Amino acid sequence: MANVTPVTSAGAAPTPAARPANAAAADWIAVAAGALGALMATLDISITNSALPQIQGQIGATGTEGTWISTGYLMSEIVMIPLAAWLTRVFGLRNFLLGNATLFTLFSIMCGVSHSLPQMIAGRIGQGFVGGAMIPTAQTIVATRLPRHQMPIGMTMFGLIVLLGPLLGPVVGGWLAENIDWSWCFFLNLPVGVALVTLLILGLKNARTDWSQFVKADWLGIVGLAAGLSSLTVVLEEGQRERWFESPMIVWLSMLSALGIGLLLIAQFVSKSPIVRLKLLKNTRYASVILIVFTVGAGLYCVSYLLPQFLSGVSGYNAEQSGAVMLISGVPAFLMMPVLPRLMGKIDTRLLVIGGLCCFAASCMLDISLTAQSVGHDFIWSQLLRGVGQVLAMMPLNQASMAAVPREEAGDAAGLYNMARNLGGSVGLALLGTFIDRRNTFHAHVIHESLTANSLIGQEHITASAAGFFAQHGDMAYAKLQALGQLAAQMQVQATVITYSETFYVLGVALLLCIPLAFFLKKPTAGTPSAGH
Repeated sequence: MANVTPVTSAGAAPTPAARPANAAAADWIAVAAGALGALMATLDISITNSALPQIQGQIGATGTEGTWISTGYLMSEIVMIPLAAWLTRVFGLRNFLLGNATLFTLFSIMCGVSHSLPQMIAGRIGQGFVGGAMIPTAQTIVATRLPRHQMPIGMTMFGLIVLLGPLLGPVVGGWLAENIDWSWCFFLNLPVGVALVTLLILGLKNARTDWSQFVKADWLGIVGLAAGLSSLTVVLEEGQRERWFESPMIVWLSMLSALGIGLLLIAQFVSKSPIVRLKLLKNTRYASVILIVFTVGAGLYCVSYLLPQFLSGVSGYNAEQSGAVMLISGVPAFLMMPVLPRLMGKIDTRLLVIGGLCCFAASCMLDISLTAQSVGHDFIWSQLLRGVGQVLAMMPLNQASMAAVPREEAGDAAGLYNMARNLGGSVGLALLGTFIDRRNTFHAHVIHESLTANSLIGQEHITASAAGFFAQHGDMAYAKLQALGQLAAQMQVQATVITYSETFYVLGVALLLCIPLAFFLKKPTAGTPSAGH
């Protein structure tokens, strides 16, 4: 029998499935521009933390007033993040990002030349507002400019920036403040801003301004969002410092926050196009992503606060030394960068996220046996494991958030996703501050009660310490006072160490509780649009 070519029902020879087209060079330039903008914005969240003493001294601010340098940035950033999708529709993506990049650079220069606290806070609020737009738009560019099979690469770039930006901030800021000048924490954005504007011009097409979107906007929701989230951020950031509701400022801001959030919820029912589309949370897959990223965001911010505090307060490290320990968790991100996109394309998203949450939780559990003698090298393994956990959890979540919604809703989904991560950080830090303050007081009280004046061990310790001080200056009365002061300081350090160990344990448990939510996620299929596309 002669060989015949198999034919389809229509009589035509079958053709191999067409390979999806790869992204063009302009698409990758756009992705690079978005990534650079997001890096600049996330870096500036924490770049002033290490340089705060120098900045406060230069502008004449007290320690309490200086906290507004960070709070002002976070307050305005968290308001802008969910507004970014709407403003993109109004001005067009290219015009919107060009304006934000230019304003971010100008506000950075304003901060760098500041000579007073009001001027610095105004510059930081401006930085946070325009910088907040560059984080979700970077995620939107990846979701809209890259084909499905190349999206893991873009999401990996975005995820690395979100993780590494806050880690690099204190290191870069501390080095610049100690070796050059604190103002370069802000002037550094000038060359970066020029590069960003160039990439945006090359990578994005011009789009018309649609003022009808501005006029028809959900102004009730916008007012509620601005008032609610900005007030809530200040309450969470300053509440513990102001003793919560003992402060009239916290009481009034809490009421304003409740009113703003109420207006935002009302807008969901009365507006044809709400500024924040909370209806996206009806999607179980997307809602699971939001809850997990809220908790992981809290974990990221809390560890970024806890570890430097321990290293500086207990181990006696300076900003650069603490930053070097913090950077250890970034090593796995660089090592996994070449293989992670392939893993995300082949391994179930749920398995990656669960593995990441387990690694992150395990890293916290490694730090529950801290002692007053713990130093940087004692955190190497926990930091490496933490880096693996953060990468495995955050990268797939970035992709899962975009795969769970239609492409036309990618901007709104990105805004809500990034808002949840930052809000999780603010809530986490607020709860953390309260927990540390109360547990530290409790443990200090227990230790003081356990060491009575009749304690033989205590008396021997004081006698030995007093003898050492007496040998230095020959005044026994003063030597005993020094010995008692030294003992009180040691007791306080022990209370602090126990509190930090407990805090790491609580963080680990909170991360493990997120594992059931990961089962609601679904692996995005390469080349196949997500539901609703």
